[in-house]
Amino acid sequence: MTDSLNPARKKELIREYKKTPKQMGAYSIRNTENDRSYVGVSRDLQARMNRHRFMLNSNAETDIVQLQADWNAHGADAFEFSILEVLEPPEDPGRYDPGEDLLALLELWCEELRPYTPEGYNPPLSTPNADTPAEN
Repeated sequence: MTDSLNPARKKELIREYKKTPKQMGAYSIRNTENDRSYVGVSRDLQARMNRHRFMLNSNAETDIVQLQADWNAHGADAFEFSILEVLEPPEDPGRYDPGEDLLALLELWCEELRPYTPEGYNPPLSTPNADTPAEN
């Protein structure tokens, strides 16, 4: 027996979901076999990490080619996805553009973890990649 929501309740739940602030911040994907890491930032951390997992599982991560190659070689169990830092949402989120704060987080965590190629998966910060602050 399946429970179904009435249309009004369903619309209400969708509205509530859309109002819920998403976690913004920095994350990492670490290969536990060789200790290489990728550091990124996003306006929606869970969605971005889910997208990485989906792309890697689909052999479609074309922006981070070496990460995809290692995923294929070592398997999903060799990788850890972690949230490094979360930006606290402001009291007035309507006027807040987190782009500069996300870029600062990316620079901070890249300085801390040094995930640059060839020891890591990140290109130098001056090189555009799929996970710039404007992403997601």
